[in-house]
Amino acid sequence: MKQSGIEIALPSDRNDKQPAHEAVYQRLRAQILFGELAPGQSITIQGLVKTLEVGMTPVREAIRRLISDGALVFKDNRRISVPILKISDVEEIVYARKSIECELAHRAAINIKTNDISNLEHIDLMLDQAITEGDIQGYLVHNYSFHNTLYRHAEAPILTDLAERLWLRFGPSLRMVCGRLGTQSVPDRHKDIIAALHKHDGEVAALAMERDVVQGMEQIMEGLTEAS
Repeated sequence: MKQSGIEIALPSDRNDKQPAHEAVYQRLRAQILFGELAPGQSITIQGLVKTLEVGMTPVREAIRRLISDGALVFKDNRRISVPILKISDVEEIVYARKSIECELAHRAAINIKTNDISNLEHIDLMLDQAITEGDIQGYLVHNYSFHNTLYRHAEAPILTDLAERLWLRFGPSLRMVCGRLGTQSVPDRHKDIIAALHKHDGEVAALAMERDVVQGMEQIMEGLTEAS
């Protein structure tokens, strides 16, 4: 995906030769990641076949993969839904994100090149604009893009895959919280991370990432507490 001339890595990016099941998977994955499918929202295979205008087989395969990712769960009567996070779930996600994403930030700070830092700075500017304008969808997309783009420079594909699976678990709840509180209250430690990248200081980048993760997840936890 490109926006304003800047390349942004999104899970929905694909080429025209992509198999049908992969295209459906990426489309549903993006809808979950950015909260278009809300926590607790039920979906059916038949409903997705009709909405996406695709066959039954690619929908079944996409759902199977998303259940494996933890992004969807089975319910009764052949329905599938987006999981509703419990406080204990958030606590586990915080622990996992701190362990994985701080390490990714540390490695990325060591490996990243100047031009790649410039790309992150552009993404962060678009994120700032989305926050200022109250653009929730823009905030979610650019926030994810900043993290995803940064982690690709860590050259740690296993850790990056684990991080992306975690984002699928809390993405819908983040959308819900932003919808309730607005974008002005969202935390953003990205400029601290960028400053550390310029110095290739892995330890400072990891610390800034930890603060970004903790503050963001604390907001989700507060939102879940208020809603319960």
